[in-house]
Amino acid sequence: MDIGEFQRLMAATYGERDRARGLDASFGWFVEEVGELSRALRRGDDEDRLREFGDVLAWLASIAEQAAIDLTAAADRYRDGCPTCGQRPCTC
Repeated sequence: MDIGEFQRLMAATYGERDRARGLDASFGWFVEEVGELSRALRRGDDEDRLREFGDVLAWLASIAEQAAIDLTAAADRYRDGCPTCGQRPCTC
């Protein structure tokens, strides 16, 4: 599944509820999930990390959708390497 397809899937699955919650509250949930990912990276196993990466990605897609940001367009910024120096690997 590509990132745009994932963003559309998350919007179809959770979009109405997330929009009702609002961008600020959804961002709070995203930050909480990042904290859970941090704990999983330090103390979790592969299953924990996989689940938490998925949760972070889902909340990122939700807040991007609410902010009218296309994640595919955001990712395209890195298509040709580092957006600052244009190199791969980055030489900044």
